[in-house]
Amino acid sequence: MSYEKVISIETSCDDTSIAIVGHDGYVFGQVSANQDLAHQPFGGVVPEIAGRNHSIKILPLIEACLEKTNLSWDDIDGIAVTNRPGLMGSLLVGVVTAKTLSLTKEKPYIGVNHLEGHLMAPFLKDDKFQAPEDFSYPFIGLAVSGGHSQIYLVEEFGSYKVLGQTIDDAAGEAFDKFAKMVGLGFPGGAKVDKHAKEGRVDAFSYPRPMIHEKNMNMSFSGLKAAAKRQLEKMSDKEIQTQLNDLCASYQQAIIDVLISKLNRAYQEHSSIKSIVLTGGVSANSALRFQAGEWAEKNGLTLAVPPLRYCTDNAAMIGYAGIQRLNRGEKSEQTLAPSPKVYPGDFIVR
Repeated sequence: MSYEKVISIETSCDDTSIAIVGHDGYVFGQVSANQDLAHQPFGGVVPEIAGRNHSIKILPLIEACLEKTNLSWDDIDGIAVTNRPGLMGSLLVGVVTAKTLSLTKEKPYIGVNHLEGHLMAPFLKDDKFQAPEDFSYPFIGLAVSGGHSQIYLVEEFGSYKVLGQTIDDAAGEAFDKFAKMVGLGFPGGAKVDKHAKEGRVDAFSYPRPMIHEKNMNMSFSGLKAAAKRQLEKMSDKEIQTQLNDLCASYQQAIIDVLISKLNRAYQEHSSIKSIVLTGGVSANSALRFQAGEWAEKNGLTLAVPPLRYCTDNAAMIGYAGIQRLNRGEKSEQTLAPSPKVYPGDFIVR
């Protein structure tokens, strides 16, 4: 059987997202709902609240996506759902929904690795976006989000080698924790980015952990600790007065580490000319700009999904899922959510 369209479900953390995606990556439609206001008072995602909100929103969003695209279940060939890695309660809502729809609508379904979805996001396309014409396999992918920061060698679909990863905190978490420390609230990455645009990157001296080590691993816990020590020396008034400079300097430290490690990956695999920047942190405007400058300097093709496809979204899950369905894979009703990747998902160097 050839799968032409799938409906896809993403509930790995606190965003509920539904999309309908074609085998060629065309996104017929996507509808999403975030939970920022629900988690804001707690300064981070509360798993129990996230799971409960997914259960409330998921079926209405599925109906809304079908209505938005003027499609019916007769037009859908299969179902794709994120089942790993992520928050167990959140993943459970998506997986159980996919299983139930698979039975009631008599459609096969497939569980998808959330990180594979991020790596496949550049292959998505719609009326306003598609990857550069010369972008192709193999490519080096930097995937950075609130929970993950990794560099991959992607030889082809389904073949992923982890070249380097954070040994402690993810870059997105480092942004969010800093935003909380300076009083910007949650989620904080976009707010730090906004203030950084008006600040000086050299105003404060922050460490660049592991930047000189001859590997592609990263660390951001020491940077967070250094920022905390800096802020403890300052009054609330000083922090607010120098907020733009604090954000710019801190943000630049993270970007320097990310691009340095990406550059090391390219140096070790210099025959590869396609680069991917993906994940929620890739929404950062300074990171996008500086990665673009780096790619242009080295004659590389950089593919960066637009904001709607770089944060957690169902379209990327749909593309990965339909590729797997067309390879003859499908999941059984015994599929369970998992907080971790499966042993065979990625090769760790």
